[in-house]
Formats: sequence, C-alpha cells, structure tokens
Amino acid sequence: MAQEFDELNAYLAIAGDVTAALEQLGRQLFEQLLTVVERNLTVALQEILEQPLVLKAKTEFKRDVAVVEFSIERSGQEEDILRGQGGSVANILSVGLRMFALTTLDEAQHRRVLVLDEQDCWLRPDLVPKLVKMVHDAGRALGFQVLMISHHDVSIFERYADKIYQFLPAADGSVQVRLCHDRAHETDSGQ
Repeated sequence: MAQEFDELNAYLAIAGDVTAALEQLGRQLFEQLLTVVERNLTVALQEILEQPLVLKAKTEFKRDVAVVEFSIERSGQEEDILRGQGGSVANILSVGLRMFALTTLDEAQHRRVLVLDEQDCWLRPDLVPKLVKMVHDAGRALGFQVLMISHHDVSIFERYADKIYQFLPAADGSVQVRLCHDRAHETDSGQ
C-alpha cells in the first residue's frame, strides 16, 4: 500500500508541470491559428480594397483567456481599424472572423449559415464585387450557406448568387418581393 501511495504522489507531483505544458501548447496553437487568420484576412483586405494593408493581431493572455487586439499596418505605420477607412476594413474583417468562428462550431449542432446584413455598406460600389466574390468563394470552400443583404444594384451579385430577391416598397406600405435571379432555373432551362 505504501508503494501505491508513493506512486500516486509521484504522479500528482508532475500534474502541475503537465498542466503548464498543456497551457503553453494551447497558447502556441492559438497563436499559429491567429497567424493563419492574419495572413488570410490581409489577402482579403488587399484584394478587396486594393491597398497595401496588413492585418496585425496582438495577443495577450489574461487569466488564461486569449485577448486579441486587431490593427492594420500601411507602409509600416500602424492604424486604428476604425479610422481612415470609413468602416470598410472593419466590415471585411467582420466577415472573415465570422466565417472563421463558424468553422469552429460542431456541424452536428450548428448549421453553416452566414447572414451578412449590409456588409458592403462602407465599400465604394466598384469594390463591392470583390467582397461578393470573396464571400462566395470562401462560402463554397467552407460549405456555408450565405444570405447577403445589400442596397447595391442586383447586377453586382448575379455572377456569384444562386438566387437574388429584390424587395420593393409599395405606395400602400406593403413590400413586394421579386425573384430577380435563379441559377437553378437558368441551368434547368438552358439559359
């Protein structure tokens, strides 16, 4: 019994070291994952906004919880995400981070549906197709169903959307819903 007790004590003596090693490994994996997010969102920012922006993510661990602060860098100078871009950087990052968050959820319990309500509102109209393309391509690659709400012209979305509905207000206060584009119908009818 004394031998078993000594073995248990020896096992318990390494528990602190094992816990510390696992926490360090978890932090390293989180930072590696954040580097991937940083790199991919930098590409998205550069492609959509046509500017030499680099996303920077600073990580700090407080009480064993990761805290991430995002900023952008332009020509070596750090900029606040919310300043100077009229919200366009924040909107693009929001889309990317939501997609990343959805990929971490258990598909058996959560549908892969992404709803974007006017994520293009701060973009110049000529840049909106680039955001739509990015959302389309990422959605397809990750298996997301995407519902995108926009005030921009429906023609911007035709190339990438499966269906496009237009909501038109009527004089009596009602709203008319019009199907403008249906990719399944086009392929079925040979259009």
